[in-house]
Amino acid sequence: MHESERFVIPTWEQIYTMLLDMAWRIQADRFSPDIVLGVSRGGLTPARVLSDLLESPNIAKVKVEFYLGVAERKKEPLMTEPISVDVKGKRILVVDDVSDTGGSLRLIKAHLLEHGVGDLKTATLYHKPWSITLPDYFEETTSDWIVFPWDRKETLRKVAEKFIEQGKPVKEALETLVKYGFDMGLAERFRNEIFGGCLC
Repeated sequence: MHESERFVIPTWEQIYTMLLDMAWRIQADRFSPDIVLGVSRGGLTPARVLSDLLESPNIAKVKVEFYLGVAERKKEPLMTEPISVDVKGKRILVVDDVSDTGGSLRLIKAHLLEHGVGDLKTATLYHKPWSITLPDYFEETTSDWIVFPWDRKETLRKVAEKFIEQGKPVKEALETLVKYGFDMGLAERFRNEIFGGCLC
């Protein structure tokens, strides 16, 4: 496990600002994608926003599965949904939320090259320092576990389950996340939905 026990919990507004800055840099490079390709699931929301900011309406997706839990992943990424649109000779911007191991981006790039992609760029909000793939565009580098706005409930569940496995109470898991900026009201709501309000 590379990640520290620390968390980064960006807000929707912080994510949007990061994507605004990224779009400006992409435009400054005069890269105008024919297709914005979101990596399911984490890259779908950033891809949609970048599609709007870059005024590039053609969106496609590809699905690669890697994570098993918080800071737990398979040895190798698996492409479970290949690209379903014609990319031959096209300019493609591949968008994901984070380049962690870098294996997913490497797999997708190889897949697109096999299908004759023209110009290919990659973009992620965050980059981990140990990633084997350096995205063409990224906004921040961190070793911490990132809790994105679109996976807060899922992450809370996994963190709480990890604490339970270690003999620690759910309450301690919530307190840890709140310490790093997770909204207390939202944490309580998710706890009630997932664990029935149990603090054990």
